[in-house]
Amino acid sequence: MSRRLLGCLFGGVVLATVAGCGIPGDTEVRIEGPGPAAEAGASSGGGVEPPPRKTAGSREEFVANFLSAAAGEPDGAYDRVRQFVVTEDRARLPQKEGSEVALTVVRLVEDPVIVPGPEEIRVTLKVQQVGQLTADGVLAPPEATPDTYDFGLRPISLEGGDETEWYVTDPPNMLLLSVDALNRYYTPRTIYFWSSDRLRLVPDQRYLARAVPDDRRVSEVVRWLVGGHSAWLKRAVSTLPDRTNLINNATRTDDRWEVNLDMAGADSARLELLATQLAWSLPELQGQLELKIRNQSQLVIDDVEQRRQKHPVYSIGAPQPFCVYEGAVRSLGPTGVPVVPAENDTVVSAGLSRSGQRVLAALVVETDDGRQRLAVGAGADPLTSFRASPETYQAVSRPVWLRSADSRRPVGLVVADGRLLRFDEAANLDQVQLSVEGVTAVAAALDGHRIAVVSDGALYVAAVSHDGDALAVGPLRLMPTSLTGLTAVDWYGENSLVVAGSKAGKRVLYEVGVDGARETELRATGATVTHLAAYPANPESYGSVMYEANGVAYRAFPFERINPDQVRGVEPTLTGTRPSAPSAPFLLF
Repeated sequence: MSRRLLGCLFGGVVLATVAGCGIPGDTEVRIEGPGPAAEAGASSGGGVEPPPRKTAGSREEFVANFLSAAAGEPDGAYDRVRQFVVTEDRARLPQKEGSEVALTVVRLVEDPVIVPGPEEIRVTLKVQQVGQLTADGVLAPPEATPDTYDFGLRPISLEGGDETEWYVTDPPNMLLLSVDALNRYYTPRTIYFWSSDRLRLVPDQRYLARAVPDDRRVSEVVRWLVGGHSAWLKRAVSTLPDRTNLINNATRTDDRWEVNLDMAGADSARLELLATQLAWSLPELQGQLELKIRNQSQLVIDDVEQRRQKHPVYSIGAPQPFCVYEGAVRSLGPTGVPVVPAENDTVVSAGLSRSGQRVLAALVVETDDGRQRLAVGAGADPLTSFRASPETYQAVSRPVWLRSADSRRPVGLVVADGRLLRFDEAANLDQVQLSVEGVTAVAAALDGHRIAVVSDGALYVAAVSHDGDALAVGPLRLMPTSLTGLTAVDWYGENSLVVAGSKAGKRVLYEVGVDGARETELRATGATVTHLAAYPANPESYGSVMYEANGVAYRAFPFERINPDQVRGVEPTLTGTRPSAPSAPFLLF
C-alpha cells in the first residue's frame, strides 16, 4: 500500500487525536562508468522497458508508444526512438553523444489530433513544456518552447500478409517523453545533500528508470550524489569534494553493501556525514554499509536502519490542528493554545511552530482602522508577550516559519500587499528581493531551505540560504502546471506541493510534484481557496491538509467541514444566535 494511500487513511485520525583516518596514496584505482544496460524486461520496482514499435495496434497506441520510446536506460534512448522513425528521416533526430541524453518532457494538454491525408497521416500534439530529463535523473527546467509538435505516420504493409506496421515521418528534432511515460517507466527517488552549513539534509528529487536492475540501483544513487545537486538548489546545499568518483560499482555480499570512492579530504567527520547521507538516499538498504576510499576500508555502519533512526532527517512532532475563531487562535484537538488570552485577540490568521523547547508564533492581527499588522512572540508555552510590527498593510498572508537548524535565530516569511517579507522574533520586517512581483502566497519546506511562492497566479520554487540574520533566496524556478489562477500553496511532501487553482473552469485542490511533472486532484473545492495549510508527508509521518474556501474551513482526510462545535475552549452559543464560522485553519508542528 502506498504511503499516499496510507496518508489518506490515517491523516484524519492524526488530526483528530494528536496531542580522521590516514588514506594511502599509492593504491591502484580503477574508475569505470555505469555497468551493463538492463535487458528488456529487467525491472526496479515492477516496471519494464517501454513497448517496442511493433506492439502498437491502433494509431493512437502507436503515438503513445512513440512518446514513451525514449524512457529507460539513457544510453539506449536514441536507438529506441530511431526504431519508430522511417530510415530516411532518422537524421532529423538529435545526434547521440554517448549517454549524455536529455529528454524533452511534455504534458499533453489534449488528445493527439490524428488526421488522414492523401499520402500519409498527420499527427498534431498540443503540449505544455515540463522539463529536460537528464542522464543523472534530474528533471531540469524546459529548454524547448514549442507548444505544438507535428509529424507524420506512414503505414507500411509487410510482404506476404495483410499486417501493417507504423513508422514516424518528419519527427521532431528532439527526444519527446510524455509525463505519462515518465510516471510509468521511472521511479521518483529522493536523495539528500547536506545544507551549506552541514547541519541539515535537504531533499533533491531524481528519476530512476525502472529498467535499471535492482543490483545497480545503489551505484546509480551514489553516482547522483557524486555528480552533485540539482541546479536550483545551489544556494542552499553543499556537495562532495571536487573530483570525487565512484570506483567500479557498489557491491553486495548478503546483507553487506560496499561503496568504494576516490575522494579527497575524506576524514572521519566527512565520512560520517556521507554515511548518513547514503542511509537516507537509499532507504531500502538494510544491514551493513562499508565505505572505502581508494580500496581501503574507512568506515563500517553495522546497521543502516539504526543509523537512520539515530540521525533523523527531521526532528518534528505530530501536527496539532488549530483555527481562528471569533478573532482568537483556538484548538481543534486535545492540546491547548500556546498563547495567553490577553495576547490572543483580533487575530486574522496565524503561523505557529516549535523550535527546540520554544514556541514560535506569528499572528496577523487587525488594527482599529481595519488594516493588518504582524505580531510575533517566541518563548516557553504559553507565550505571554508579543512584539508588533510598526508597519500596517491592507492584506497580509498566513505567516510561515523557516525551520532552521539554529534555534537561536528563528526567521519567517510573510506576504504583505504583494511583497515577500522576512521577519524575526522581534517583528522586524525586511523585503526579500525576488524576480517577480505580485506575490500572494508563500510556503516553506520542512528542511527550511526550500520555499514555494505564488505570484500572479503562477507557481515558483526556490532555494534559501541562512547566513546569520541574512536570508537569501535563490533564483525562482517556474513550476509548469495545468492549473491556472493559483491562489494558495503549501508543502504536501518532501517533493510535492498542494496548490489551489482552476482546472477546466472549476476550482480545485491539487497535489503537484516539485518539478511540475506529477499532478493529482485532491478535491474540487467549488470556490476560491483563500487559506491553505498542510503538514508535509516525510519519512517519519504522513501528510495532511486544511483549507478555507468561501468562508468555510475544511480538514482532511476524508475532507470534512470544521464546525463550531469542534472548536475547543469556547462557551456554547446562546440559543437563537448564529455561531461564528471557524476560519484560517493551520497546523502546529
